[in-house]
Amino acid sequence: MSETVTTTTTGRLTVVTHPLVQHKLSYLRDKNTPTVHFRKLVNELTLLLTYEATRELPLEDVEIETPLETMTAQRISGKKVAVCPVLRAGMGMLDGVLSLVSSARVGFIGMYRDEETLQPVEYFIKLPVDLDQRDAIVLDPMLATGNSSAAAITAVKEAGAQSVTLVCLVAAPPGIEHLHEVHPDVHIVTAAVDRGLNERGFIVPGLGDAGDRLYGTK
Repeated sequence: MSETVTTTTTGRLTVVTHPLVQHKLSYLRDKNTPTVHFRKLVNELTLLLTYEATRELPLEDVEIETPLETMTAQRISGKKVAVCPVLRAGMGMLDGVLSLVSSARVGFIGMYRDEETLQPVEYFIKLPVDLDQRDAIVLDPMLATGNSSAAAITAVKEAGAQSVTLVCLVAAPPGIEHLHEVHPDVHIVTAAVDRGLNERGFIVPGLGDAGDRLYGTK
């Protein structure tokens, strides 16, 4: 799958440029895409991004029997994964990850953004009790200012996650910079890095409010 990987002193960023990813993203951005199709596209796009986010999971050799003979095959090496969507919009991405990593445990991080201060307000957290034995994938569709994603990752780290990867649909440079200032070890996987933020802290050109478009609210 095509990708652009940038590794700097501030952190690692992967922008997935595969044609299918960019094709689906174009429909997500389109204001005329209805809720039912938007929801389906978020699921499909997350699946493709998860493929890249899990690229470096270690493998080990196992002996199996095919219908014809015994052979040495490869399976993921005892790696345990936790998926942690940031409510509410991150829930729209959850099934896309679980369709590929069905054994993952799921945690939930409830946050909303104060529209005046642009700071995150936490209202609910429920994480797997064995998170200290797992690598975490945090799901947050829009990496705008980076405040909410950084706060969510802080909570996951405090619960003991061995490593954290952030999967988002669209990111903006200020959010990437802020997140890597707070969490330089976190790998960001996204479908696009947009131009910047408007006066309300929304990504431009972006795709609007992901939560509203997922659930048909305003």
